[in-house]
Amino acid sequence: MSKTISILIVDDHEVVRNGIRSYLETLPEFQVVGEAGSGEEAIQLVAEHIPDVVLMDIIMPGMDGIETTRRVKQISPRTQVVALTSYHEDAHIFPTLKAGAISYILKDMKMEKLAEALHRAVQGEVTLHPRVAARVLQNIRGGDGEDPQLFAELTERELDVLKLIANGLSNNQIAGKLFITENTVKGHVSNILSKLHLADRTQVAVYAWQRGIVERAR
Repeated sequence: MSKTISILIVDDHEVVRNGIRSYLETLPEFQVVGEAGSGEEAIQLVAEHIPDVVLMDIIMPGMDGIETTRRVKQISPRTQVVALTSYHEDAHIFPTLKAGAISYILKDMKMEKLAEALHRAVQGEVTLHPRVAARVLQNIRGGDGEDPQLFAELTERELDVLKLIANGLSNNQIAGKLFITENTVKGHVSNILSKLHLADRTQVAVYAWQRGIVERAR
């Protein structure tokens, strides 16, 4: 491409930002217009530079990459957001894509592939890591037939926790009933939300009632 592609790098780890910047600066078609170590800083730099692409970390202290992506697209709809993260769980993938990211790639990819993803983003083309693409495809194909499969993904203990959530128990009460710590319960709840593509425990309860996993408490 003849036009220089302007890039903003957003990551709370300086070593990651420096590594990406050093590589991109060896390629004449890219211009790194700034670096941000937080979501809040990223918003300011997007408003200032209106970059072609924001390379976005997802897990950051303060404003995470999902909310930052949403705000970037509000400020500059023409700016494409490429998520670059170490996380490939549903709880990160789907909210990030819904927030407006065009691509979702993982930090284990080669730099050449990263540059290719940035080129594709400017052209409005999607790049998904194979593991991420598999999850997206499974979600699209889900329909009516996916519910049993989703529940099949839950472990025995996660099913126990799900049933207790649906019966209105708090994390503390679930911990006491199952003889596990409250932190362990929180971990199970997080896994359940991720595997079922749900946002909170209320949705988990409704989902379980609707599908007959538990009967609504009388």
